[in-house]
Amino acid sequence: MNKVEFTFLGLNMEGISVIYGIFLITWGFGVTFLSESTSTTSLIPSILGAPILILSILAIWMPERKKLLMHISVTFGLLIFLGGIDFLRGFLGSSGPFENAWAGSSKLMMLITGLVYCFLCIQSFRFARINREKSNS
Repeated sequence: MNKVEFTFLGLNMEGISVIYGIFLITWGFGVTFLSESTSTTSLIPSILGAPILILSILAIWMPERKKLLMHISVTFGLLIFLGGIDFLRGFLGSSGPFENAWAGSSKLMMLITGLVYCFLCIQSFRFARINREKSNS
């Protein structure tokens, strides 16, 4: 039996993206609330998670646009990963990357989850390309 689409832990990429978008939105608001932050930078995960959630829902509703919508979604995943790289800058300071524990945790979360999300998206794109080439031959 041939798999029709890429799945990870039983979920296709649209499902993973919905969960990831909800996670990012929840994280941003959670950190803002728990840390009693007045800075909008604590909402960066939420701000970047919202488009992932919206695009993945649109990809479910409009499967004919899935390829475009998921490519745009992975672009936000890449932005999340790149934003998380700022965590590494904290090692240059005397106090370390967790000088502000909330900011450090958010940056580390963005670094790791952005990398995993991009990796899964790339695996999904590769899977789709290989299946398309098999069906064309």
